[in-house]
Amino acid sequence: MDSNSLFYSLELVAGSGNTLNVEQRTALQTSLVILKKNYKFHRVLFWGKILGLKEDYFIAQGRGEDEMKDKKTLYSFNCMDWMLLAPATDSVIEEVSKTAKGSFVGDPSYVYEHVEIHRAGGRNDAIQEEVVTKVNEESRLAVTVHQIDEEASVVPRGAYLKSPHGLVQINRSFGGLSHSEAGKLDNFLHFSKAKNLKKKSILEMGDLNPAIDFLDVLSDDIPKGSWSLQLECASRVLVLRSLLWPGLTFFHLPTTPQHGHIYIGDGRKNLDLPFMI
Repeated sequence: MDSNSLFYSLELVAGSGNTLNVEQRTALQTSLVILKKNYKFHRVLFWGKILGLKEDYFIAQGRGEDEMKDKKTLYSFNCMDWMLLAPATDSVIEEVSKTAKGSFVGDPSYVYEHVEIHRAGGRNDAIQEEVVTKVNEESRLAVTVHQIDEEASVVPRGAYLKSPHGLVQINRSFGGLSHSEAGKLDNFLHFSKAKNLKKKSILEMGDLNPAIDFLDVLSDDIPKGSWSLQLECASRVLVLRSLLWPGLTFFHLPTTPQHGHIYIGDGRKNLDLPFMI
């Protein structure tokens, strides 16, 4: 959610129970402006909140010239003091997926451990060796934010443009989807590097506009049915909720450029979804 319209946007997703108290909103209104100035971001988004047993992590993202590549993530406990998160590399993602289980503790220095027993040698003279993998919660936080961005960040079709040089920026002429378009999952895209476009046939690619159709469509997601689409507030607001990442809510006001998403949850993926649909 863009920090400039945070108060207004939070009201539109409040039907999911995803909201902040007055104290947190007031702190964010000041601190996100300072954050933008200190880091020289083009704009700042309030990403959401990951719930912990001791403390909750408030997450913000700063965007640069390229909306997709120039992105930095920060976290805070009090909505005022922000710490930068390191990018989630492939090796860190692998370590976290193997090690970190259960709820977040709310302590960035908390260490998760995973022990594996490796056997070497023949059947009779096998040597057992314990391999211990350790990862702290700050790394888990970075990986969780990265995975939610990859699998559940949403934008309306046409809200962003990709230049011939590959630069992704906001489409200033985007006036919003019509009411009929907003009711179709085909008109909403993942705001992450496309994975399914190369799988489309030449016939399907012929109907796409490379300037705006450079992202994956939500309707191609597997498993099917991982999104809940509803019209709320007397059909004024389109709301999308992720069933794969419970707590991720996206909103769009048809015929206006207003849109955004927020995540407020425990940071755990619903791995049982394929068996629930």
